[in-house]
Amino acid sequence: MIIGQSHFMKTAEDLYEALVNSVPQMKFGLAFCEASMERMIRSEGNDEELQRLAEKNAHKIGAGHSFVIMIKDAYPINILNAVKNVREVCTIFCATANDVDVLVAGNGRGRGVIGVIDGEPPLGIENGEQRKKRREFLRMIGYKK
Repeated sequence: MIIGQSHFMKTAEDLYEALVNSVPQMKFGLAFCEASMERMIRSEGNDEELQRLAEKNAHKIGAGHSFVIMIKDAYPINILNAVKNVREVCTIFCATANDVDVLVAGNGRGRGVIGVIDGEPPLGIENGEQRKKRREFLRMIGYKK
């Protein structure tokens, strides 16, 4: 998933175009929370289940101008630059496959994302064998040669 903040009602359409053009086989759903006017959760996607999941998570967050992208058959790294290059995207809070807690603050007028907790804390510092395994894994999945 990718969680971020944007600033304009056409975010849903622009993110859709960026994602469709990034990884052709990827399945995704995205949802964007408007912060003014009708204040709807706008959604797009090419997978109905992921689109509904993005809507559900955007509704839980409930923060103006926030967006949620749920993906399958790709990694966040495959689309992160495309998302960042959408003109109205202001901030990326996370791009991860980990469990995430979104920290939200409210002031009586609205809500905003103040950060995320992404995954769990480290258990130690990697040793030579663990470093070797990491490097082998990156080559196995095609991210290093």
